[in-house]
Amino acid sequence: MLSKDQFDFVILGGGKAGKTLAMDQAKAGKRVALIERGLIGGSCINIACIPTKALVKSAKVASLAQHAAAYGINTEAPSADMAAVRQRVQSVVDGLIGVNWQGFRASGFEMILGEGKFVDANTVEIALADGGTRQIRGEQIFINTGTRAAIPPVSGLREANPLTHVEALQLTELPAHLIVIGGGYIGVEMAQAFARLGSRVTILQREGQLAPREDDDIAAAVAEVLRAEGIEIVLDTQIERVVGKSGDTVTVHAFVHGEPHTVSATHVLVATGRIPNTDGIGLDKAGVQVDQRGIIGTDEHLRTNVPHIWALGEVAGTPMFTHASLDDYRVCKSALSGGTRTTRGRLVPYAMFIDPELGRVGISEKEAAQQGIAVRVAKLPMTAVPRARTNTETAGFMKVLVDAGSDQILGFCMLGTNAGEVIAAVQVAMLADASYTMLRDAIWAHPTIAEGLNMLLAQIPAA
Repeated sequence: MLSKDQFDFVILGGGKAGKTLAMDQAKAGKRVALIERGLIGGSCINIACIPTKALVKSAKVASLAQHAAAYGINTEAPSADMAAVRQRVQSVVDGLIGVNWQGFRASGFEMILGEGKFVDANTVEIALADGGTRQIRGEQIFINTGTRAAIPPVSGLREANPLTHVEALQLTELPAHLIVIGGGYIGVEMAQAFARLGSRVTILQREGQLAPREDDDIAAAVAEVLRAEGIEIVLDTQIERVVGKSGDTVTVHAFVHGEPHTVSATHVLVATGRIPNTDGIGLDKAGVQVDQRGIIGTDEHLRTNVPHIWALGEVAGTPMFTHASLDDYRVCKSALSGGTRTTRGRLVPYAMFIDPELGRVGISEKEAAQQGIAVRVAKLPMTAVPRARTNTETAGFMKVLVDAGSDQILGFCMLGTNAGEVIAAVQVAMLADASYTMLRDAIWAHPTIAEGLNMLLAQIPAA
């Protein structure tokens, strides 16, 4: 019989992997404690995926209202009520927090609200949210503390009190002019959302393209979409200093292609990457090793160098997607029961929730070239897809990579309406090691966006 402070499993952080593992193992009869400092259900539900997509939806409705005449609908001039938008976003979040609490209670694990840190390799001390401290011990300990937005070491930037996506979601008044530093997924989503709600938006991007992980043609098409909506994009930007305060007047001094460039606005939002939440949790006391970025090192089963301590999710370098974190739970569960599932070779899809959506699964042309993989490539403009035309949503294209020596699909990317859903069909074929001809010759419902796969794959030349 374990004492009240002795557990089979102790989990630091209630993100997707941690909370799912806690519920699963508690239902299986293990004594489980989950330590969470305040985001019930994890960052995805509270400050990331869910609220940002709720904001994006409000922005899309605003855009549709502004362009209603193109669909034969007469409307008065629409405007955004940011306080109401904020209230809607929070109601979505609150609903999912409630669903999570129900699942937690039903599973029977102990939720401890507070901040935990290692005292030694088996003991965690918790600064309790309601005051005081508590020490607990675990036979197995799992770290799922996630990441947080990084603020670059630019002179004056931190002093300017910049927004991150977290603070941006709390705004009840629309920024008159928003500077977005960073042109990755978060920056681009936020830029388009605020532009559609009525802000003037400027993106400052260090690299020579937006979405630097993507192929040049995809990045160029994304930029074209944003510029068509009035968003200013400044590439190859080297920021030197920031003056002023976000929320009042803030000025960014930079060099663009070696020439001085200055932008002044009312607000600045930083979206330049994330850093792991591994500082201050006593990893040195537990003997857990991290790399120079603070990411916890693990093997392919997500064990750290200390055999009974595991790391899951972004803190372990897992791709920064909730669905990837969920698979980390599956990997850990497999390892705990002697299974063979690992993190090697995982096919992790992702979507950027701009409008139209960007979705990708598998490798890009850029990655194929870097890896020396010969591929056959086909592209299809969304103008060729009948459903895109009925929707008046013809921006973008589909692109597929098929192995040059076989008929296997190696990668698929789509910038187009409902791309996040269409990539699932391609991913299933890839997981099944099916020939591209299976999708090419499949009977898709008409008119749907997915039937574009027929036309796209028909362009692949024979091997």
